[in-house]
Amino acid sequence: MAPRKRPETQKTPEVAVRPKSKRSRSPRELEPEAKKLCVKGPGSSRRFDSGCLWAGLASLQVPPPSSIVRALHHHKLGNAVWPSLQQGLQQAFLHSLASYRIFQKAAPFDRRATSLTWHPTHPSTLAVGSKGGDIMLWNFGIKDKPTFIKGIGAGGSITGLKFNPLDTNQFFTSSMEGTTRLQDFKGNTVRVFASSDTCNVWFCSLDVSARSRMVVTGDNVGHVILLNMDGRELWNLRMHKKKVTHVALNPCCDWFLATASVDQTVKIWDLRQVRGKSSFLHSLPHSHPVNAACFSPDGAQLLTTDQKSELRVYSASQWDCPPSLIPHPHRHFQHLTPIKATWHPRYNLIVVGRYPDPNFKSCTPHELRTIDVFDGNSGKMMFQLYDPESSGIISLNEFNPMGDTLASVMGYHILIWSQEEAGMRT
Repeated sequence: MAPRKRPETQKTPEVAVRPKSKRSRSPRELEPEAKKLCVKGPGSSRRFDSGCLWAGLASLQVPPPSSIVRALHHHKLGNAVWPSLQQGLQQAFLHSLASYRIFQKAAPFDRRATSLTWHPTHPSTLAVGSKGGDIMLWNFGIKDKPTFIKGIGAGGSITGLKFNPLDTNQFFTSSMEGTTRLQDFKGNTVRVFASSDTCNVWFCSLDVSARSRMVVTGDNVGHVILLNMDGRELWNLRMHKKKVTHVALNPCCDWFLATASVDQTVKIWDLRQVRGKSSFLHSLPHSHPVNAACFSPDGAQLLTTDQKSELRVYSASQWDCPPSLIPHPHRHFQHLTPIKATWHPRYNLIVVGRYPDPNFKSCTPHELRTIDVFDGNSGKMMFQLYDPESSGIISLNEFNPMGDTLASVMGYHILIWSQEEAGMRT
């Protein structure tokens, strides 16, 4: 399909740098307003309590630099010390979260933000999409205004957003406009990969593989489409009974696909063996509709987020084993961007926004709308981020590829978190 011109690209003036206010309080200073640590040890059901943890850092032992150097030396000599080194580095990172603050904010859209993705090689650049189809490319490390592509407005919601791994001046989108397309930041459509040609069917999710040069996208009636980078459709199958909310290719075995749906299942597929809707490798039933299913960076685990109050962590080598269950309040609301948990890119940590629920078993009065960080192995809460000046429900959270800067979506706002010293230098 020949490229066609999208609405003109423009600059947006509504991005404001928010230096740290002297009035801002850290999570530790807000301790009286939140509940105290309440973490249950693992039981026979492998279920963990996600009670607030303000005092968690007090128990963390940050490894001295000499121990890290010693571990690196032993690793170079071939000694098996890598797990302990990784654990020490993870603890040091968790300790650093106490100094994280929001140092930049943007509110460029007239509708809520619905998707975000980091540039794969520029650690201070990200793209964000909105419910109105607007897209912003923002390099918050420079003073230039972000690039802004105007959407169609109502009915144009950006449901999926990925940089093109073969050309990072381009990006893929799936949208309620009824297309999955490749665009550039000048507002041009490079290629339409999938189009519904009807207002009753739209695309809800996408993922891209650079290694196999594949694009996969899911729609609101349960279909999943696999295409190559040239736009040729390889197959189009109805894999779920209802909307496909998330598709994810395994980062280490990109023929391994996970699909999540509001039909209360997550399914695992081998792209080399897909023959029909019943050719899945595993079906993972859930108690509620599922917002997301994300593979860990090493591909060894799968994290799912339902639309009620449960996170699950599955082992990719043992699908038949019961998953680790993490109770967590993040219920679905029609006018809220669905909450999705994500992995930290370098450590076995889970990041997810909290939507306090009075019906949740461990809810307390005046519970804060925090960003919660869990250990991916134990399921225990390790830390909570909170800024009293940005106290809304935070739906999306994603660390940049380096793992030192966090981008969050809170309604109309995009928040950038970093260590206090780093934020002041930017």
